[in-house]
Amino acid sequence: MQLPLQISFKNLDPSEAIETSIRKHAERLDRFSERITGCRVAVAAPQRRRRKGRLYSVSIDLAVPQHEIVVNRAPQLDHAYEDIQVAIREAFNAAARQLEDYARRMRGDVKVHPAPPHGRVKALFASEGYGFIESSEGLEIYFHKNSVADGAFRQLNVGDEVRYVVQEGESTKGPQASTVIRIGKHHIREPQTRPS
Repeated sequence: MQLPLQISFKNLDPSEAIETSIRKHAERLDRFSERITGCRVAVAAPQRRRRKGRLYSVSIDLAVPQHEIVVNRAPQLDHAYEDIQVAIREAFNAAARQLEDYARRMRGDVKVHPAPPHGRVKALFASEGYGFIESSEGLEIYFHKNSVADGAFRQLNVGDEVRYVVQEGESTKGPQASTVIRIGKHHIREPQTRPS
């Protein structure tokens, strides 16, 4: 870490053992990213007077280039947080996950899922029970009314967006969809490529 670790306590007396534990956890964060420029950790107990059943909360604020990672591990009646070491460990585990995600984004390693095949209904022949889809690549794909999910063939209109699965082997009418699903209000987005 480029800046010193800052530790604060609220409703709790400072403890060398707790500080040592926090320092060890903070040092481990460097293996996820060498770009951490600062780390502030706040440990809090809800009330000073109560001796049993105190649930500790731990907040971590990490500074990295162009971003800030904030973790607030406030116990929601989870009795594991009566152990301050558990609260510290869980907060640093959450910080490590966020730091890994940040490092992946910075390297451009974010997973991109290809869009499923999709297109628009180009033509419908309702009385014959079939139609054609124009794919996003401009191909014409035949489909039969039985391939439309949920028996929704009669609800299709020319221009409706659909997802489809192309059947292996072509029919006499060319590529054929074995499954057609009307997209409705949900639109499919093409994966975005990042400029190099």
